[in-house]
Amino acid sequence: MVLTALLITLSYLILIGGFIYGFDKVKDFKEKNTGPKTRFSVIIPFRNEANNLVRLLASIEALNYPKDLFEIILVNDDSEDDSVAIITSFKEKYQGKLSVINNQRKSGSPKKDAITSAINQAQYEWIITTDADCVLPQGWLKTYDAFIIENISLCIAGPVTYHLENSFLNRFQWLDIMSLQGATIGGFGLKKPFLCNGANLAYTKSLFLELSGFDGNSNIASGDDLFLLEKATHKYPKKVHYLKSSTAIVKTNAQPHWKSLISQRVRWAAKTTAYKNGFGKLTGILVFFMNFLVVLLSVLSLLELFSFKIFSFILIAKCGIDFYLIYKTTVFFNQKHPLKSYLTGFLIYPFFSVYVALVSIFSDYNWKGRSFNK
Repeated sequence: MVLTALLITLSYLILIGGFIYGFDKVKDFKEKNTGPKTRFSVIIPFRNEANNLVRLLASIEALNYPKDLFEIILVNDDSEDDSVAIITSFKEKYQGKLSVINNQRKSGSPKKDAITSAINQAQYEWIITTDADCVLPQGWLKTYDAFIIENISLCIAGPVTYHLENSFLNRFQWLDIMSLQGATIGGFGLKKPFLCNGANLAYTKSLFLELSGFDGNSNIASGDDLFLLEKATHKYPKKVHYLKSSTAIVKTNAQPHWKSLISQRVRWAAKTTAYKNGFGKLTGILVFFMNFLVVLLSVLSLLELFSFKIFSFILIAKCGIDFYLIYKTTVFFNQKHPLKSYLTGFLIYPFFSVYVALVSIFSDYNWKGRSFNK
């Protein structure tokens, strides 16, 4: 048992150490002072987002990019609130190109259908997806444009973080997304990209059509981002990049309560069985085993069935390397204040993670008022 525990821990340390190394391999992008050239179709699916749309639309209005070089396509996914009315009111005053279309449902994934519906109507070659509960930075499109001009790319993943609030639940989720962003950037630095976030993802329309869009995983409700990244990386590994720039950071909302957080994470976990990315699978398995090991050894140590000294060593080693990756990520995102909850979050997370993994295996889940099969 001791040898197994130490082997899992060593493997985990090597993995996270690899992400730390890879994180530094992805250099911060500094845009040159070039004129805007790229035309973008920004796609935003929405369902009952009346509480978030005002902030999103204000950030669209504030984008520092010529309005004749981009269009906004908002896709209504059967909203039952005032979302459409809010957008219609905004559109009357907005000087740029903005359209609202209805989602054309064809599969088991409403969001994938929404993105596909929009791409079928998109005027421009470069597609950028985001979510209706996001706020876009002013230099968002300008930064993507500069990156596209300087790099030969077909798919570009961008940084995402949460709006900060003064609550432990918010800080807990922030720590989680920092670890995910750190692993995302690290994976790209190791030339093994396996994570991205659909709240900030760009790709060409030609690539989407060449890859047959979401065919092959359209029965899975989530994963519009990861499965497309997986396809793109397999087909064009040298043309898939990460945009590591502070001027491209999209902010989104953390979940308001534990129940919705668990539902969200179960939804995320439910798609993992369909992954084909070997490195991504290995990472997921190893992270799960490490968290499960912490939970198991916590119980065994309390029952005096495992050496508390060895368990303490394992816990300290995991705590240290996790903190280093998260800290490096917080420096890039310029968000350090929630680190005050790191130790508490670190102790809770293994139990939370194992619980979510087990629930995702044995139960279906609900999201945005709909039920989905696992």
